[in-house]
Amino acid sequence: MTLRDIVRQLGLEVVAGAGWLDRDVSGGFSGDLLSNVLASARPGNLWITIQRHVNVVGVAQVAGLSGVLLAGGEPPAAAVLAKAEEMAIPILLSRDGAFELAGRLHRILVPDVR
Repeated sequence: MTLRDIVRQLGLEVVAGAGWLDRDVSGGFSGDLLSNVLASARPGNLWITIQRHVNVVGVAQVAGLSGVLLAGGEPPAAAVLAKAEEMAIPILLSRDGAFELAGRLHRILVPDVR
């Protein structure tokens, strides 16, 4: 499934990286501790977080993530969005909380699990 499919199905807002929505998403990762993301997220995952600072973009790139989904509806600063564009990291936004987003993402990525 691509980021574009996920954006459509979850009703997400694309705030950076609209040119890279054809990336495949292999799974998801939810967490806010950057070192944990680096240690545990897998390449191709979509990262759900409440963090909104510029280091999120660097972590996503180093970890090889397909994109970052910001929970809670608060957009990041313009400098973060500019860095995301520069580093080709899609940033998605939702008003929903991380728990709800993780459940909804799991249902569309693994539809046979109840």
